Amino acid sequence: MHPASKNFASGDWFNGTVEEYKAEASTYIAYSGPFHVDEEKQRLSLSMFVSLFPNWTGQTQPRLVKIEDDLLHLCTATPIVSGGKTVNSYLTWKRA
Repeated sequence: MHPASKNFASGDWFNGTVEEYKAEASTYIAYSGPFHVDEEKQRLSLSMFVSLFPNWTGQTQPRLVKIEDDLLHLCTATPIVSGGKTVNSYLTWKRA
């Protein structure tokens, strides 16, 4: 989510305005499900059991993996469409 996200005026997740839902949901992607690591190929496969973007639900998507010190870099293995453009998506996690 975007660090400058504003709280819903109602204080209730199920009682946001259309504008609040649109503003919040357009700043990030969320999904959940199990993953499988293939260390030899340096790939991670994500099984999307649920997703904020319903088109991904039920898919298994590969990610390229790179580890540097306390950082885990993930990248889409093939381009995706995002914001009307075809891009590779990158995500970096830092060990706490």
